[in-house]
Amino acid sequence: MNVPGRTCLICMALAALAGCAGPAPTPKEQILRGGNGKWDQMSSIRPRRYVAGRAQGNISIDGKANEPSWKMARWTDYFVDISGDIAPKPSFRTRAKIIWDDQFLYVYAEMEEPHVWATLTKKNSRIFDENDFEVFIDPNGDNHNYYEFEMNALNTIWELALTRPYWDGPGLRNPENLDGTASAVRVRGTLNDPSDTDEGWSVEIAIPMKGLRRYTDGQPCPPKNADQWRLGFSRVQWPVKIVDGKAHRLPGREDNWVWSPVGIVNMHRPERWGYVQFSTSPPGRDRFNPDPTEAARELLMGIYHRQRSYHAQYRRFATSLCELRLPNDYGKTWRSSAISIRATKSGYEATTTLDTPTGEEIKLHVRQDSRLWTTSAASGGASAQSSRRRSTAPPGGNRSNICVIRLDR
Repeated sequence: MNVPGRTCLICMALAALAGCAGPAPTPKEQILRGGNGKWDQMSSIRPRRYVAGRAQGNISIDGKANEPSWKMARWTDYFVDISGDIAPKPSFRTRAKIIWDDQFLYVYAEMEEPHVWATLTKKNSRIFDENDFEVFIDPNGDNHNYYEFEMNALNTIWELALTRPYWDGPGLRNPENLDGTASAVRVRGTLNDPSDTDEGWSVEIAIPMKGLRRYTDGQPCPPKNADQWRLGFSRVQWPVKIVDGKAHRLPGREDNWVWSPVGIVNMHRPERWGYVQFSTSPPGRDRFNPDPTEAARELLMGIYHRQRSYHAQYRRFATSLCELRLPNDYGKTWRSSAISIRATKSGYEATTTLDTPTGEEIKLHVRQDSRLWTTSAASGGASAQSSRRRSTAPPGGNRSNICVIRLDR
């Protein structure tokens, strides 16, 4: 039998003490191929923030946004490439505003465009095959059951919904039109006339709160003061060539310019959409209050992406932090417990317990299809309390917090 050259049997014993189930990894298993997957690119960009003030008076959907509420509302940052700073800056500027009332969520956007064009006129066509503006809404931030709205410069719209993001499995509901949705376009120039140079086009959208309730999973809709939803805005821009006085889309990859960059070219990653905080004050007055669960959510989504790499390598999900090549106290802070992982019939569930600033103790969970949700820690009984007690110990305070992986040199 071969004796490992510089592999210490003590390391194997420590690995067992650390609670890493199964035999110690072989040298070839030291590296988790893919590591954090695409999460390293995605998590390096912090989601944008915005405070949506309550509309004061009626809003007329005409593409002009000239009511006092719109004038008071702050602009978002100018849109950037969906990949973030690693990509070139957009060729044309885009920015947006958001306001709301009990009946509607309102979105207004302005887009620079030297040649405004559009051809699709049939409702629920695949609008992103042309230049468009898109809205994504996940009211409860669970990455599932979200709404998408697209429109072009002809005011042709497409409404759809997804049970889960595309790469997490089937779940497209197409179309899914909401009763009462309204939209308008204002072209600052001439539509489909490349003989001149346009300034651009603007869109104004009213999405009914009554229709959005199907995506809130019990959360208040219309929202309460200080509630936060996850929203994404995207502008698809295709390269074109003017032939015989008409704009023709060129083959190749389109540009995706967004408010809150994702880090990868995939708008269907709700965990990177921006945070929109609702205020009952007039637009432009309140400041954004960071989500106290954001750090814990980021850690859990890191587990989700790391599990995808693990599954690609081993054709199963890890059942411990150690299998994911993470220390057993991973995620533990003065406010949160270490993340735990348990196997389920469909895959896994990763959980952390968090003390919120209000004194409430909650649990956050994520599973293999990226659904991230919150429960009350009180429902966990003694196990939730013991988890909280463990989280008060400083990380690395005892040997059981160390996950030792075999190292062969």
